[in-house]
Amino acid sequence: MTSKVDLLELDRRYLWHPYTQMKDFEKENPLFVDRADGVFLFDAQGRRYYDTISSWWCILHGHNHPRIKSAIRDQLERLEHVHFASTTHEGAIRLAEKLAVLTPERLSRIFYSDNGSTACEVAIKMSLQYWKHMGETQREGFVSIERGYHGDTIGAMSLGGVPKFKSPFDALTFDSYRIPSPYCYRCLYGKRPPGQSPNHQITKSPNCSLDCLGPLEKLLADKGNEIAGIILEPLIQAAGGMIVYPVEYLKRLAELVSHYRVHLILDEVATGFGRTGRMFALEHAGISPDFLCLSKGLTAGYMPMAATITTDDVYNAFYADYKKGRTFFHGHTFTGNPLASAAALASLEIFEQENVLNGLQDKISALQSGIKKFGELPWVGDVRGIGMVAALELVMDRKTRTAFPTEKRVGWTIYKEGLNKGLILRPLGDIVYFFLPLSVTVDQIEDILDRSFEVISGFKL
Repeated sequence: MTSKVDLLELDRRYLWHPYTQMKDFEKENPLFVDRADGVFLFDAQGRRYYDTISSWWCILHGHNHPRIKSAIRDQLERLEHVHFASTTHEGAIRLAEKLAVLTPERLSRIFYSDNGSTACEVAIKMSLQYWKHMGETQREGFVSIERGYHGDTIGAMSLGGVPKFKSPFDALTFDSYRIPSPYCYRCLYGKRPPGQSPNHQITKSPNCSLDCLGPLEKLLADKGNEIAGIILEPLIQAAGGMIVYPVEYLKRLAELVSHYRVHLILDEVATGFGRTGRMFALEHAGISPDFLCLSKGLTAGYMPMAATITTDDVYNAFYADYKKGRTFFHGHTFTGNPLASAAALASLEIFEQENVLNGLQDKISALQSGIKKFGELPWVGDVRGIGMVAALELVMDRKTRTAFPTEKRVGWTIYKEGLNKGLILRPLGDIVYFFLPLSVTVDQIEDILDRSFEVISGFKL
């Protein structure tokens, strides 16, 4: 049997990990994960680590859940894969019905793909082609938000607003209209006094008049009939820094784009399936988009799958005799995969049978109240959160909100120290965050926060 040491050497020789500067592991080793159970990952020596980021935001019910594993095994005995062009199968049909029931009433048509980026690509392409079919061929523009992130494929990346993810590939991307991020801690309009850290939640502060929507209002007034759609992550800009913004912003934005008949595309790849305390983040604002993009938690992290959900109005614009050329020519090899469908159905059954959403309230209270103590630390500039997500923005100077120099790699230092405390605290730059599995217990949340406080309070400038 190949030893762990030998495997790590093979890793260095052959692998290229995502979002990783491989030179970091010239002398150090990546964490070797041997197995997982519940909210824990275990290394080859049996040491356990809290999976505080849900293995990139997708584990909902914990690792190794018996119901999901059983559903996948049962499906494997029946049908493992079939192409989804002009064929169908029971799992994909039943899952589509479930998703249509769970989402806003006008969302009734489900298009499957295999990851979050492609779910967003599908929405972008459907929106553009819809307007062509409707005779409004001038609607070719899209609006995106600074610090937004929708994936790494070309279309989704074109509408991303995180420079280090996008800028190396600018030559490949298309232009979009960009509006400011609703980044309350670093408000461009001075609505947050320097040094203020109020454990930001989703209700706007009294002195906020949503000035950051002014550029969108002007853009729509000037060019609304040239814009096909706007894409955004509701209530949390995840990869952009776990930026939590007010529900009033989302409501007002939805009103604006509806007035100008611009498609509203909500990217709930990260926020869907209970992360914000409700099944979907859009429920906090009571809005219904034209497109809803889902992945990650769709299968509770057990299989790759995504869905783009849209309206009958959009669907009917493509529904025509073949000779009219209205077919949506887009697809993926693993669209509607039976194993992934089985995992997704099992996950939704767990929501129902274990009353998951109602059981979150004590957990949310423990996380959001417990995170406040980090605001006492001199290098924690902002504490923010919603539902089962919380984040700490680490700064060199709280009064001026000055960030640490990039080369100091504060977040990375805390990540490595977190491993010594049995924590996976993979940061976003100098933003340390918690994206907890829904299955975590209150006692585990308190333990996670206590361990994290030891790590962050012990940080030396």
